[in-house]
Amino acid sequence: MSLLVVGLSHRSAPVSVLERAALAADSQVKLVQDTVAAEPAAEAAVLATCNRIELYADVDKFHAGVAELSTLLAQHSGLGLEELTPYLYVHYEDRAVHHLLSVACGLDSMVVGEGQILGQIKDSLARAQELHTAGRLLNDLFQQALRVGKRAHSETGIDRAGQSLVTFGLEQLALGTPVADWARGKKALVIGAGSMSSLAAATLARAGVAEVVVANRTQERAERLAQILTEADDHAVLARAVPMSAVPDELTRADIAVSCTGATGLVLTAEMVAAAVEGRTGEPVTETATETGTESATASGSDVRPTPLPPTSVGTEDGCPLDLSAPSISTPGFSAMGDAAVAGMDAATLEQHAAWAAGSAVERREAGRRGPEADAELIGALAATAASVGRIPERRRPEPVVELPRPEPVLFLLDLAMPRDIDGAVHRLSGVRLVDIESLAEASADAPMAADVDQVRRIVSDEVAAFGAAQRAAHITPTVVALRTMAADVVASEIARLHGRLPDLDDKQRSEIRQTVHRVVDKLLHAPTVRVKQLAAEPGGAGYADALRTLFDLDQETVAAVSRAENQNQQDQQNLQHQNAKNRGPA
Repeated sequence: MSLLVVGLSHRSAPVSVLERAALAADSQVKLVQDTVAAEPAAEAAVLATCNRIELYADVDKFHAGVAELSTLLAQHSGLGLEELTPYLYVHYEDRAVHHLLSVACGLDSMVVGEGQILGQIKDSLARAQELHTAGRLLNDLFQQALRVGKRAHSETGIDRAGQSLVTFGLEQLALGTPVADWARGKKALVIGAGSMSSLAAATLARAGVAEVVVANRTQERAERLAQILTEADDHAVLARAVPMSAVPDELTRADIAVSCTGATGLVLTAEMVAAAVEGRTGEPVTETATETGTESATASGSDVRPTPLPPTSVGTEDGCPLDLSAPSISTPGFSAMGDAAVAGMDAATLEQHAAWAAGSAVERREAGRRGPEADAELIGALAATAASVGRIPERRRPEPVVELPRPEPVLFLLDLAMPRDIDGAVHRLSGVRLVDIESLAEASADAPMAADVDQVRRIVSDEVAAFGAAQRAAHITPTVVALRTMAADVVASEIARLHGRLPDLDDKQRSEIRQTVHRVVDKLLHAPTVRVKQLAAEPGGAGYADALRTLFDLDQETVAAVSRAENQNQQDQQNLQHQNAKNRGPA
């Protein structure tokens, strides 16, 4: 069996694709269960965060594994295989180990060095253990990842190379001003009461905000978070809980709003934000087309409409399938990757024009009717690329559009949710500054890499080698155990035969003979078994187990039985640990 990971992240896919592919908690459970039910996979775990979805599995066949995992990801993410495949990456065996350890250390995070990923990896492992989909390989791998991540943070200055998304997001909102100076005295609204929202609330409290208002769909959780903030020793702050229905009113009073919920739709629409700003300033809200430097007509309250755009060559060239001289306003505030030149166009229209511009006008309707043969071609191409380079090449994000100066904001919004909680059209409202996952990715894309990052990379490389050696050594252990079991059976049989032929021996003599024979066998087997474990731990040492079985004519079923017994014992220990953790309750 071999480790395989298939996934997509902020490095390979745009935020719009990640949003649509986001997996709810029940979808993650079903994905893991369906993966282990599939023929190529024996173990499975899914790592789903705000900017990555990765499926890990222990597979017996590479190509079949890539095909199965890609198909399952497409089915459970709600995206078609044809649409998802260009954004997938594949890592296999040592490359897969290297990838997860890098993720655990924060090297693959949107903000390099952030430590929240360790908690997400721990949750992923706990979920797989609870579902009994994590066997020896994935348990060893994820526990190793947790250890390496902690080592990276304790032995290096990786924390100095980047901050958590919350801290980094607040720094982006502050526009170069120290967060403590910028936030002091402001009123904050935190929407959601999960781990990310709680971290945001605590960070704002430490920064010196005057008040934190917590809104959540479950009132008890909001009240609990507000109580924690009020009673904190190091950052006590005036805090209160409100129902979600109070968000529009509270938004009018707030200077800062942070949103991170599990909602599948928008929590704050452009209309709600515009109404809040108008309530604060008493003036209608103006839309600013920052990408073109033009100002739109004003829009107040809920009547927010896209800015009329200047003439463009798009749609005017011969053969172009679209007429874009007068953009549609059927979808207020829509923009793709922040480009106001296509505001108001739906996804199908955008893709139709993109296909025409690339010289391959493929209708979505026709693409949607692709049959199994076409899917097989996509999977084959994906597997072939991964087999040759170890992964699917990751796409580079488009260069961000440089924005012209805007009026001083009166409302600061931080959206840490995936899918997004706050309408992307808010970017165009004057008096508002919105930082979301997409803008965070752009801001951190060219961040300088410190020497600490290089040190972490060396740690990861060393740990990958150590993990591979340990796995190869563990692979031969059942064969060594089976060999020693066979030797013990031979000794027992010969001792019994000797006792039958020499019935006059007393107990002391029989014991001495038995111990002597056992010592002879142990000494004969000691050096070969120790040496074969050492050789098996080296690269290319997997064949030593087969050689050992052949030389001593070991029964394959006996070796398999030893492996099953070891796996069952490990599973029993994990179940006991999990049950103990549940009995102890949350820390």
